[in-house]
Amino acid sequence: MVECLRRGFPERPGRHWEKALERMKARPVLSDFPQYGYCLASEGNIVGVMLTFFFRQPALEGQPIRCNLSSWTVDERFRAYAGKLIMTAMRCREVTFLSITPAPITLKVTEGLRFQRFVGGQHAFFPALSLASSPIKVVMARSASPELDFLSPGEREVLLDHAHLGCDALICVQGDTAYPFVFKSRRVLRGILPCSQVIYCRSAEELSKCAGALGRYLLRQGRVLCLLDANAPVPGLVGRYFDGIGPKYYKGPNPALPGDLAYTEFVMFGP
Repeated sequence: MVECLRRGFPERPGRHWEKALERMKARPVLSDFPQYGYCLASEGNIVGVMLTFFFRQPALEGQPIRCNLSSWTVDERFRAYAGKLIMTAMRCREVTFLSITPAPITLKVTEGLRFQRFVGGQHAFFPALSLASSPIKVVMARSASPELDFLSPGEREVLLDHAHLGCDALICVQGDTAYPFVFKSRRVLRGILPCSQVIYCRSAEELSKCAGALGRYLLRQGRVLCLLDANAPVPGLVGRYFDGIGPKYYKGPNPALPGDLAYTEFVMFGP
């Protein structure tokens, strides 16, 4: 699988895929869904791969099942069979499928399969420049954190799972109200600039409310810039909206929303 993925994505080293598969192996298998995904084989050799991240989103009502379709590649000689991978993966109608890093060459296929766009761009912002209306405390989510008691069981699970996966799982506390957030460290501008990708927040409004406090926390980690999936400029976030950057799609019974990349390849692939 690693060799096939390296052929399809030559800009990624083999260790990148090895680490991703190690993380997928460590995650519990959901029901009878595959642990890694699907592959095409010819004469004993893997010639095509599609990784699939099946998971429940515990923070949402009913804990709906989602699947992040990722890293779809087929060797050139076998491209005529590429559709079999995605059609096999999408047989389960109760699952909501996500395509969050579609390559330009696959966009027509994605839209032809009636995926709906739920993210149209990205808002890059400097959270430390946002003003706080009242004092907000920021704490790291740990299993013994008393602030977890302010959150729902599902939100607690999201924070602790992502803390274990190396994300910044944070709780903003204002009085007796708590707001959960997950950020993932990454680099942009060809790996030059460190920043934080918003992996989970309830809403852009809550993020705007807590941005100043979050920004001062992240500043101590050496990160001044954050990225949020959005469909328009977000009021209260000091920065700029870039339309058409990082479009994301879904198909299925439970609509996806901007600001929720929990358990997806953004987390599982690591930095």
